[in-house]
Amino acid sequence: MTPMAIGTGVNELALAVFAIVLAITLAITYWASKRTSTATEFWAAGRGITGLQNGFAMAGDYLSASTFLGFAGLIFLFGVDGWVGLAAAGASFLPVVLLLAERMRNAGRFTMADVLAFRLKERPARIAAALGTLAVSFVYLIAHMVGAGVLLQALAGIDFTLSVLLTGTFMMVYVVFGGMLATTWVQIIKAGLLMTAGIVLTVLVLAKTSFNPVELFDRAAGNHEDAKGYLGGGLQHPNSINAISFGLALLLGTAGLPHLLMRFFTVPDAKAARGSIGWAVALIGAFFIMTMIVGVGARAILGADAVEASAGGNLATPLLAEELGGGAGSVGGDLFLAIISAVAFATILAVVAGLVIAASGAVAHDVWTSVVRRGRAAEDEEVRVARVAALGLGVLAILASILAGPEFNVSILVGLAFAVAASANLPALLMALFWPRFNTTGAVTGVVGGLLISLAIIVMSPPVWPGPDGEGSPVALANPAIISIPAGFLCCWLGTVLSRERSAASSYHELHVRAETGIGAV
Repeated sequence: MTPMAIGTGVNELALAVFAIVLAITLAITYWASKRTSTATEFWAAGRGITGLQNGFAMAGDYLSASTFLGFAGLIFLFGVDGWVGLAAAGASFLPVVLLLAERMRNAGRFTMADVLAFRLKERPARIAAALGTLAVSFVYLIAHMVGAGVLLQALAGIDFTLSVLLTGTFMMVYVVFGGMLATTWVQIIKAGLLMTAGIVLTVLVLAKTSFNPVELFDRAAGNHEDAKGYLGGGLQHPNSINAISFGLALLLGTAGLPHLLMRFFTVPDAKAARGSIGWAVALIGAFFIMTMIVGVGARAILGADAVEASAGGNLATPLLAEELGGGAGSVGGDLFLAIISAVAFATILAVVAGLVIAASGAVAHDVWTSVVRRGRAAEDEEVRVARVAALGLGVLAILASILAGPEFNVSILVGLAFAVAASANLPALLMALFWPRFNTTGAVTGVVGGLLISLAIIVMSPPVWPGPDGEGSPVALANPAIISIPAGFLCCWLGTVLSRERSAASSYHELHVRAETGIGAV
């Protein structure tokens, strides 16, 4: 087959479908703006989101473009190796449901910093937590903004700079006017669109082999130059340490992503928080199975000829959709491509909105209200600061994404975001909830140490190191997780045991009772 000519001109049909999706989300934002005035409404949607709704929103938050397009592309290129990463991402909710979901809802108010500040010295604990939140959110945000520019440039024929501007503008509108309520419903719609697209693609792919998965995998392996490696592994990560480090970042990074942790505060109680995780895991698990079939189907149906057109695998799903719809130039192919392109765009918009509200929470709630104003700021003042912070962060993200350009390696930023989340945020959060002796010095040391170690290893890794293919890089790891996560826990432990501070232990038992029972939860 001949791959379609993606990115050769403006795709009017794709733009029309984009416009429909945007109109729906903007109508939701207008509705939400009428119901968003207090801090609880802005940060936590008034705690009126049900477990089912929050499960869909959490799935929408987690299933980013890197999942919808990236993992399918990795499976298209590398077979089993891509699926291993998918499995690690799917299992990543186990630490969340076992260790955090109910405890976070009971112990905090709006942000991760609320949990730390409950038993530690408030100002340094909040500043450290805000630093971790901003680092993860901003890096992840840039990755998605650049990704949005590249995808819209390729799928709809829009200039990269204009694509980034459009994405950033709508992102800011959702957060500034609608707060968490608008962001939640945008994520719910996005999750519904993703599941629908996944089901349709999966059914059409399986229909090509009379719903025989064995034949599908055999045909995919036959279309790869290394059939044994495609089904046996070793194509993406010839070095097993790299594979383990990458999987570890995905497995533990989810539990430290601030925009996902904030979702626990939108439900009325811990029972709903636990239920939302159950729904999210079910939806994400089902979608990951469909993603595997779509990735394998892309290799089986498109073959090796589409590797170059797939742009590193990221466009394998749109290419497959066009082929399943009837091929390039056909009405069905163009329409299916436009729909999948719109779903990809909605995916990015929902994720970046969640990231911005988490980052603005760090600025307005954790730093401004709790540190600068020492808790004396009125709720309407906090909401105003949050909206200004969202605008400022949005503008910075747009500028940084445009400066990075379409050639920037987005996977580096995504890997760094997960690594920082697992190395800085997660150790401090777990130790605050489970270790009586943990203190403020340990929290600050853990967050800062995890952040700096992750960054240092990334800078010295082959994907970033100057030279062809990172030749001569001091660190052979593409992802720092296998080193930086233990280092983050070690920094928390060292900071605690080397400090003379002991007052934090006295408040641990109160936090423990609240986290386990919900007594005193707000």
